[in-house]
Amino acid sequence: MSSRAANELAARMNLDLYCVAPNANPPVCKILNYGKFRYEQQKAKKESKKNQHVVETKQIQLHLNIGQHDLLTKAKAARKFLEEGNRVELCVVFKGREMTHPEIGEALRVKFVEEVADVAEIVKTPFWEGKWYKSILGPKKNK
Repeated sequence: MSSRAANELAARMNLDLYCVAPNANPPVCKILNYGKFRYEQQKAKKESKKNQHVVETKQIQLHLNIGQHDLLTKAKAARKFLEEGNRVELCVVFKGREMTHPEIGEALRVKFVEEVADVAEIVKTPFWEGKWYKSILGPKKNK
């Protein structure tokens, strides 16, 4: 059917001519109510967005002179983040002369990871970023 005839047919039916595949030979078109079509597309897009979970990265900062109870409190917060499905960026912050003892920071990081080991796994191995010793933890995948 020619495009002119299709346009006339759509006009007689008070509908729109929508080109489904413009690059096909010949182009494929549909006669439909374009306003209703757009509404249904937007509704489907909104529904699909509602069902998805966006993974956030939460940051936990530890200093070398942190107390045992404070460490456990931060581990509890990290556990909550991981159970919600988010990632946790663990940062051990070094100040001034603390940089000369990176082994203390590594021991602190290991201790923290052991606290949350039942719900977390290391996604990115530890790395240095200036005075920050970072590691990224993610929720454990159930098998």
